[in-house]
Amino acid sequence: MNPSAVQSMTRIPELNRRILFAFAMLAVYRMGCAIPTPGIDPEVVSQAFEGGGGVFGLLNLFTGGALEQASIFALGIMPYITASIIFQLLTVVIPALEELKKEGEQGRRVITRYTRYATVVLALFQGMLMATGFEQNVFGVNAVTDPGWTFRLMTMLTLASGTAFIMWLGEQINERGIGNGISLIIFAGIVVRIPGAIQQLFTMVNTGLMTPIKLVLVLVFMVAVLAFIVWFERGQRRIPIQYARRVVGNRVLSGGMTYFPLRLNTSGVIPPIFATSLMVLPLQIAQWGDFTGMDAFISDYLSFGGVNYNLVFVTMIIFFAYFYTGVLIDPDDVAENIKKNGGYIPGIRPGKRTADYILRVLNRITLIGALYLAAVCVLPSMLAAQADVPFLYGGTALLIVVGVGMDTAGQIEAHLVARNYETFAQGTRIRGRRG
Repeated sequence: MNPSAVQSMTRIPELNRRILFAFAMLAVYRMGCAIPTPGIDPEVVSQAFEGGGGVFGLLNLFTGGALEQASIFALGIMPYITASIIFQLLTVVIPALEELKKEGEQGRRVITRYTRYATVVLALFQGMLMATGFEQNVFGVNAVTDPGWTFRLMTMLTLASGTAFIMWLGEQINERGIGNGISLIIFAGIVVRIPGAIQQLFTMVNTGLMTPIKLVLVLVFMVAVLAFIVWFERGQRRIPIQYARRVVGNRVLSGGMTYFPLRLNTSGVIPPIFATSLMVLPLQIAQWGDFTGMDAFISDYLSFGGVNYNLVFVTMIIFFAYFYTGVLIDPDDVAENIKKNGGYIPGIRPGKRTADYILRVLNRITLIGALYLAAVCVLPSMLAAQADVPFLYGGTALLIVVGVGMDTAGQIEAHLVARNYETFAQGTRIRGRRG
């Protein structure tokens, strides 16, 4: 975002209100992360996270540290993300849900309501698993002050209520704030942990666990990954569209060449977030629940950070990249809109041929974007594990921070452009009346 855009933000009251509202909601979320769950000693739990790695480290990262504090927000927003994935997939499979989706805003509201119900059910289930895990000391510590069914039910209801409240916060940000609420909540949880991770790095240098040269290499590698993410997120494949001169009412619109931009990473940070949510769920069930056979299977074939885990993770990222891109862009609709506006792609016939061409280009760049997402999410995490650096520096965290930050800045700039256009149009009408 350029400096002039930042200056313009201060002169638009509506945009200021939206930004301040989003910050207020994120502040409420961060305060909730510090409220402990009844019946659990947060100091004892935090001692178990001093290593910061493994699946619990991943969960702690996505909950913004709420898990290590045994907070009421310890489940985070992951149940809502999982429920959203389930209903988006069911929309493709179940005709009734597909018809609801086609009904427009009313149908989407019904699907959203179903997603909320599914979120509460998943949160209750995962809350019971977590309560059982605390009782069984899966974190390696005994943090439960009074175990039993009273504790389990209280924990289950508390954690499910916390997830429902986070879901509500995200929806409020979507409606009255700026940016994507759910992504911003995950973003905020990662960002607030950056100072602690930097301090941990220098502590490792001071205690001799990391050499200064290794620290410099880690920082250079982080900057290089960040630069690569920014460069790739801005990459586009522009499809040329030619418009002929045409008459609309009493006006003659001149023809010209324009472009239909397709981002190399159309799906943004959604694929890694979705993939992480689905990968974490069986690990939660195996480690928190009393399922000996499943725990053994996970340990043997799907252990966190192992080869099989990374292969499944990469496969899911690629799948969700294609799936979510298909949700966002329909080549048939794009081709129809181009035709209605009197445009065409040079060398391509309007209609079906145009839709096929756009689909072919979209599939190619989606593959490039999916491979980029997989590489950024997996390779830095593997190198971080080999170099024994803090878990926060995994590629998924960096991708979310950069991606969400750029998307939010883009939405702010879109508000500024719309505001400038409205001001220009009002000035034109006023000058027309005076003339």
